[in-house]
Amino acid sequence: MIFAFAAVLLVLALGGAGFVFAGGARERSQKRFAAVAKPQATGRGIRGDSDNNALKRKNVQALLKQIESKTAEQKKKPTTRRRLDQAGLPDVSVRVFWIVCVAIGATVALLCFVTGQPLLVDVMAAFAAGFGLPRWILGFMKARREKKFTAEFANAIDVVVRSVRSGLPTNEALKIVARESPQPVGGEFSRLVEGMKVGVTLEQGCKRMFESMPTPEVSFFGIVMTIQQKSGGNLSEALSNLSGVLRDRKRLAGKIKAMSSEAKASAMIIGSLPPGVMAIVYFTTPDYIKLLFTERVGNLMLAACVFWMSTGIFVMRKMINFKH
Repeated sequence: MIFAFAAVLLVLALGGAGFVFAGGARERSQKRFAAVAKPQATGRGIRGDSDNNALKRKNVQALLKQIESKTAEQKKKPTTRRRLDQAGLPDVSVRVFWIVCVAIGATVALLCFVTGQPLLVDVMAAFAAGFGLPRWILGFMKARREKKFTAEFANAIDVVVRSVRSGLPTNEALKIVARESPQPVGGEFSRLVEGMKVGVTLEQGCKRMFESMPTPEVSFFGIVMTIQQKSGGNLSEALSNLSGVLRDRKRLAGKIKAMSSEAKASAMIIGSLPPGVMAIVYFTTPDYIKLLFTERVGNLMLAACVFWMSTGIFVMRKMINFKH
């Protein structure tokens, strides 16, 4: 009995040792390995994701700096050709523009000479009419065109967003905007689409669009499209956020215009009172005010009045114009 009981205990001891060294130790080692390896793998994944995100941020920052430098270079010295394009006159050549300027200046100089004006007045009038007036007209047409473009640009971006979300490629979405949007939005997108057909990249096309329409909205659009093309991401979400920003800017501009309308009306009245009173006095009692034009002291007083009035108008303009 003693030997049999000892044999049973020996068998149980050998089985337990085999289980420990064969099965239990292996399971425990696997569990420990999994417990130790899991945090390491997670840390490696997090580290890899953080490295990718950091690299993507660096690429985006470098791209933004490059775009900003190009934008600053484009804004420094706009050429006459670019001014004509921005004013919506792409078919007018630079040569024709300067011929028209010279013709206007010569006509004004001839009229001043026929009416017996002094030589200095003839030269100044010809310079103002031949050089200043055409540039002012181009600036006025450019501002009016930019205002029309900005009013419809957010709707055009919404069309692109809906087209992309419905499954259309970006080129087809741009074609829809070019075909259905009013001018000048349709014309700018048509130029973008036509350029992409002949091999112009989307980045270059957005750059040309900004050259023709130098507004912050177009700059934002070009930045979003360029970053999405080079770094990837959800284009519809990015353009949707851009559309919301543009609508908020438009809403803020309308709010500023409403709040500053009273100040603008007051500035216009104050600025127009001295010339208006002077014109009334000149037509009612010309002898009373003629000394300002005939006497040297009167000329100096008139020049001082013009200087201070211009300074006051400039200050009032700065006070009632707000950047947004």
